[in-house]
Amino acid sequence: MLRIGLIGLGNMGTAHADMLARGEVEGGVLAAVCDPDPEKLERARERYGERVKRFRDAEAMMASGEIDGVVIATPHYSHPPLAIRAFAHGLHVLVEKPAGVYTKQVREMNEAAEQAGTVFAIMYNQRTNPLYRKLRDLAASGELGEIRRTNWIITDWYRPQSYYDSGTWRATWEGEGGGVLINQCPHQLDLWLWTTQLRPRRLRAFCHFGKYRNIEVEDEVTAYVEYENGGTGVFVATTAEAPGTNRFEVAGTRGKVVIEDGRLSFWRLRVSEPEFNATCRGLFDKPECWKVEVPVEPGSGGQHRAILQNWTDAVLKGTPLIAPGREGIHGLMLSNAMLLSTWTDGWVEFPIDENRFLEELEARIAESRRRKAKAAEG
Repeated sequence: MLRIGLIGLGNMGTAHADMLARGEVEGGVLAAVCDPDPEKLERARERYGERVKRFRDAEAMMASGEIDGVVIATPHYSHPPLAIRAFAHGLHVLVEKPAGVYTKQVREMNEAAEQAGTVFAIMYNQRTNPLYRKLRDLAASGELGEIRRTNWIITDWYRPQSYYDSGTWRATWEGEGGGVLINQCPHQLDLWLWTTQLRPRRLRAFCHFGKYRNIEVEDEVTAYVEYENGGTGVFVATTAEAPGTNRFEVAGTRGKVVIEDGRLSFWRLRVSEPEFNATCRGLFDKPECWKVEVPVEPGSGGQHRAILQNWTDAVLKGTPLIAPGREGIHGLMLSNAMLLSTWTDGWVEFPIDENRFLEELEARIAESRRRKAKAAEG
């Protein structure tokens, strides 16, 4: 059995703990929980019984000998430092998304994981979704040919002002480290790269901060990326559009895939576009195109439970990870690049200047503190 300690008894942490306590993860057992809030620990005692140890201090839990691995479900900034401490104790780690707030911090986490040699995963549960798994398969198999364009419009993350007003840490540079990119869109940013396996070369983004909501972080984003293979991509996100859209379009030399409304549609060319173009003599001819109904497994693919199970199996059986923790840096780098491009009003090359991003982020945290102090005085 893998004895698991859960750090952070918020909404996601409690959901993970419940799953483990119900025995839904074969080979995994909830051995301990940790949270600085005594009321949450008391609820955990009532919920899980005395057999599950309770800790207010994460370091104490890690050193207790009661656990073999930890699930980290705490605020964004604390993910890397907690994971690094867990690796120092020789523990296996599953961290909630995002991997962190800035890539410099996450890179240190990845290095600690490499040195520890334990199993490190991230809760990218959307990688279990059959729609995105099928798209990844189509891209990897060559069915799409060379990918020339991607376009993801993800504007159905609607959040009213009351959502942001529910906690003083929400939508702040110091509390969350960002807005729609760091809170709502980490899954899409990961899938954008994971399904296509494209490597970004440079990016130009336009983020709007507090445009539609009384917040200090980004609530609307439009980004344009150029890939190393010459292809291009566009990413559009907001929390203030109703009704919203979730449409992911990937166009290659052999056709186009669209994922929308829970369906995957594939328009397949009879011959590739470059081949057709080389032989076409007409003025307005187009390649013959067939709409192919690609079978996709029903359901959502197991989601959080599947990632917990896969991590447990990786520890106990050596099963390959669906979402290796070290890959959390890739989607985060896209997020950091979009903010940095906006802050500097220019293109950002990959890999990004991690020190410059951190400087810009810290400047905004400092400015936020000054505004709050001034408001408190007045």
